[in-house]
Amino acid sequence: MTPEDMAATHAAAFTQSRPWRAEEFADLLSMSGTFACGDARCFALIRVIADEAELLTIATHPDYQRQGRARTLMAQWQAKAAARGAARAFLEVAADNPAALSLYESCGYDPVGLRRGYYPRPDLAPSDAILMARSLRSQADA
Repeated sequence: MTPEDMAATHAAAFTQSRPWRAEEFADLLSMSGTFACGDARCFALIRVIADEAELLTIATHPDYQRQGRARTLMAQWQAKAAARGAARAFLEVAADNPAALSLYESCGYDPVGLRRGYYPRPDLAPSDAILMARSLRSQADA
């Protein structure tokens, strides 16, 4: 999967906000600790620093939504992040994105913070960002 593939999927999936450009994906992927999972239908971009993983973005092309791809991908990237030493995962999600909120909650994420008016929206009021986190340690390690 190329940065161009990622940018095309991101643009198709994120119609209410500015999609990321291929150059932005390439720059992020060139950074130490950053990796991608998935394919052009559904991908995630993750950064692991020390013992923390951050989901930078996840996108499913509209033609492939509601098929369980994002849920499967969540488990994949979390396992890879844990293998790289991450003990905790973080993400942020727009408060007006109920599908993503439901996905993250079902994957064990809990709200830990709020950024008011974080996501600008063309012709709409900005949306708050909900910060969410979960442990990546297995039950046996806890």
